[in-house]
Amino acid sequence: MKNRIQALRKALRLNQYEFAKRLGMKSSALSMIEVGNNTLTDKNIKLICMTFNVNEQWLRTGFGDMFNASPYESEFFAIFQDLMPETQQALVSLARDLLETQKKLLGTTDTEKKELGQNLA
Repeated sequence: MKNRIQALRKALRLNQYEFAKRLGMKSSALSMIEVGNNTLTDKNIKLICMTFNVNEQWLRTGFGDMFNASPYESEFFAIFQDLMPETQQALVSLARDLLETQKKLLGTTDTEKKELGQNLA
């Protein structure tokens, strides 16, 4: 399980301190788990799964996907399939716009990074 904890943390792009903090653990405790000196309790397994939307079966056994599907994913695709092609295209365009807005709220967008790189060249 120690390898899966480390793989999960890296997939989330979190260092040990950040990962542990979100779980209410000390980074030293997480480090001990990752090197195999300590094991995860059932409580910590449940907490990791709830906090990071992790598939508990994957965490315990390595089988299945690392993450659970979004609760909205199956509903979204069911609706999408019932839309006309023109409406599907509009929805994809809207989703791209929402993603770009989210990136702006969270930091520099890919487009801005490219423009910045061109201006520096």
